[in-house]
Amino acid sequence: QVQLVESGGGLVQAGGSLRLSCAASGRTFNTYAMGWFRQAPGKEREFVAALGAMVESQYSYYTDSVKGRFTISRDNAKNTMYLQMNSLRPEDTAVYYCAARSGLTSRKSNEYNYWGQGTQVTVSS
Repeated sequence: QVQLVESGGGLVQAGGSLRLSCAASGRTFNTYAMGWFRQAPGKEREFVAALGAMVESQYSYYTDSVKGRFTISRDNAKNTMYLQMNSLRPEDTAVYYCAARSGLTSRKSNEYNYWGQGTQVTVSS
């Protein structure tokens, strides 16, 4: 079982940057595919980025709206995943969640087994 804790959210002006962290418990973090999702008020949770594990660890995936601006990464030695967010826009405002799943990466939230509590990101115009 994996417990996930996000941090790094906050208030930033448009064009600014934030780095989110997702700290995981357990000794098998390196075996889990990881993902970031977000949910804006009144909207459904949506996929942001995902990163594979083991043989898939070199593969990352992004939703089109964040490509070139966000970078997902992981440090298995620290049991931590990151989301570097640059050139932030007001439409990036949402609660950001990290998630973990056994197996291959996925863009589907219902395929992730473990979730963090979320961290708020607010981008002002």
